[in-house]
Amino acid sequence: MSNHDDLLKQGPREAPEPETAEQRSRRTGLKAAGTGVAAGGIGLLKFGILGKVVFFLFVWHGIGWAARIGGWVGILLIIGIVVGAIAWGKAHTG
Repeated sequence: MSNHDDLLKQGPREAPEPETAEQRSRRTGLKAAGTGVAAGGIGLLKFGILGKVVFFLFVWHGIGWAARIGGWVGILLIIGIVVGAIAWGKAHTG
């Protein structure tokens, strides 16, 4: 039995409701916002700011992770992360 016969046995179906103008405009607005974010990311990447922001976020989360460990190990990890970030920053700024 083919798919066409199965569909014929199911009978007629109701069509979905068409989108309203508000639903279409919201979808278009989200696409425009996504395009704006992508364009902003490309601009930041071109000027080298995006890499610095990403690096800062990695350092920030690394410090938070080390602080949750606590004790002397956590303090040593925080010091190591900060010193490493400063050394990396000096080496890459010229």
